[in-house]
Amino acid sequence: MIQSVIIATGSYIPDTVVKNQDFLGAQFFTPLGEAIATEPAVLLQQFEAITGIAERRYARPDQQASELGLLAAEQALTSAGIDPETLDYLIVAHNFGDVAVESNRVTMVPSVASRIKAGLGIHNPNCVAYDLVFGCPGWLEALIQANYYIRSGEARRCLVIGAETLSRVIDPADRDSLLSSDGSGAVLLEAAPAGSAGILAHHTQTHAYEYAGLLGMGPGYAPQPVVSPDRFLKMNGRKLYEFALHHVPAIIQTALTKAGLELANVSKVLLPSGQPQNERSPAGAALPIVRLWAS
Repeated sequence: MIQSVIIATGSYIPDTVVKNQDFLGAQFFTPLGEAIATEPAVLLQQFEAITGIAERRYARPDQQASELGLLAAEQALTSAGIDPETLDYLIVAHNFGDVAVESNRVTMVPSVASRIKAGLGIHNPNCVAYDLVFGCPGWLEALIQANYYIRSGEARRCLVIGAETLSRVIDPADRDSLLSSDGSGAVLLEAAPAGSAGILAHHTQTHAYEYAGLLGMGPGYAPQPVVSPDRFLKMNGRKLYEFALHHVPAIIQTALTKAGLELANVSKVLLPSGQPQNERSPAGAALPIVRLWAS
């Protein structure tokens, strides 16, 4: 039996800090294009009280998601002292690919994973690089796939990366845009003998039939003299929050049962979300994945 062990991690948080005060001059609108009468200062105060978010990070104009992912990958590989040529899989989870500043256009070709592989200088064609689009918990689903590759004996080392520049796809006239930010993270998995510290169990669900419409792309809220082709990230945050409160506890319990553990054995629970650093409530039709590992 083989087990997957996380041997290193890496992350990149952009340098540009955007504080809540930076939105004091903003004008927010409803989905119907009506101006929100509440003063921005009051809205921002309410927002911080509810979410705890005081600032967020945006990528520099010269950076895209693939650059952020490359920086996180380099950090993980350096931390582990691993030769990138020995990787069997390089999986990148994202939803929007590379988006250049002020373009609002998504670039999916070549894949972000291929761009990062090239950036790492990997020549080995047996290092399979591909993207995974899976909503908010995408990088965890990528981790699940990497875990299966390793446990099946198909792979020995896998690099899993999550990267996004949500600041490029949000509507500045939508107050929900305050939730979004940019960043990247990477984990390096390696095969180890069964019984080693490592991934124990996982469980995930997709409630698309009832909830797929809670997250999508839509036009900007601000009235425009000419209809714009641009589309922005939109979500029903309240409904998604209620969805998580209703469904996530049962998913956690299922994962614990599969691992043969009790809740008392768990010291920390991490719930992924669509916003790399800040979002506290879920933002996708796919349920957050609970993954358990021993340390």
